[in-house]
Amino acid sequence: MPDFNYTASARRTIEMERDAVNSLLERLDQDFTAACNALMACTGRVVVTGMGKSGHVGKKIAATLASTGTPAFFVHPGEASHGDMGMITRQDVVIALSNSGNTAEVVTLLPLLKRLGIPLISITGNPESIMARAALANLHTGVEQEACPLNLAPTSSTTTALVMGDALAIALLEARGFSAEDFAFSHPGGTLGRRLLLLVDDIMHGGDSMPLVTPDTSLRDALLEMTRKGLGLTGITDDQGLLAGIFTDGDLRRTLDQSIDIRSAGIAEVMTRNCKTVQQGILAAEALKVMEDAKISGLFVVDAQHRPVGALNMHDLLRAGVV
Repeated sequence: MPDFNYTASARRTIEMERDAVNSLLERLDQDFTAACNALMACTGRVVVTGMGKSGHVGKKIAATLASTGTPAFFVHPGEASHGDMGMITRQDVVIALSNSGNTAEVVTLLPLLKRLGIPLISITGNPESIMARAALANLHTGVEQEACPLNLAPTSSTTTALVMGDALAIALLEARGFSAEDFAFSHPGGTLGRRLLLLVDDIMHGGDSMPLVTPDTSLRDALLEMTRKGLGLTGITDDQGLLAGIFTDGDLRRTLDQSIDIRSAGIAEVMTRNCKTVQQGILAAEALKVMEDAKISGLFVVDAQHRPVGALNMHDLLRAGVV
C-alpha cells in the first residue's frame, strides 16, 4: 500500500480519542464525588479488576493509585473466581472496569462483593449495565465510536477509561495533600526518589576512606594521601580534630603555577582555609547545589563541631544518580 496516507489515519485516530476524552468533562457528576469519598474513606486497599483490554487499563490505574498515595493492586477477575477472591477484604474498595458493563467474569463477583459489603465503583461505557446498576458509583466512559474504523478494537473506550482512572488518582492525591517527598518514597529507585531521599551520609567516604592529614604534613605526603584515597582532595585537621582546610587537585595545579617546590613545602602553606563544607544529614542534592554554586568537584561533610565525618566528590553523586 505505497500510497496509503498513514499520517491522515493517525490524525483521525487522535482527533477521535481527543473528542472522546473531552466528553468526560460533562460526566463529572455526583457519582465521581461519591467514588472519591468512598476511596478516601477506605481503610483497606483499592482492588482494581477487569478483563482483556479493560484489565490492562486496570493494572495501570492500580499502579497509578499506588504510586500517588492510595494503596492499590490489580486482581484478575477470572483468578478471583478460583481463589484470589481471598485477597479482597471487607475493608477494601473495588474498582471494576468493563466497557459493556456486563463482562461475565466480573459480574460473577458482584454477589460476593455485596455479601461482604465491599463498596463497588464501576468504570463502564454503559450506565444501564449490570455492573453500573450494582455499583455505589458508576463512572461513565462510553464512546460513540471506537477509533478503530471497524468499531471493534477497544481504542477510544480504553483511552477514556484510562483518563478517568487518572482523574480519580489525581483528585485523591490533591485531597490528601500528597507531596513530592511522599512520591519519592513510592519511587525510591527513580531520579526523584534519589534526589529527595538520598543523604550525604549514604554516599560519603568516612572512616579510613576519608583522606586527612595534619598541618605539619609535607605537601609531598599530603599528595600521597590524596592518591591513596582517590578522591582528588585531602582535608587538614588541627590538633582538636576540626577541619582547618582542604587541598584539592585544583589547588595542586595552582601551586605548580606559583613555582612552589612540592618536595619541601608544607601542606599548611598551600591549603585552602575556610573551605566549603556541608553538614551531615543533609540531602545529597543539597550538597550537589553547594558544589555547583562554588564550582568545586568535592567537599567534606562535617558534624556540628566542624569535625570531618566524610568526604565526597562529583563522581560519587554521579554514581548515586543525583546528578
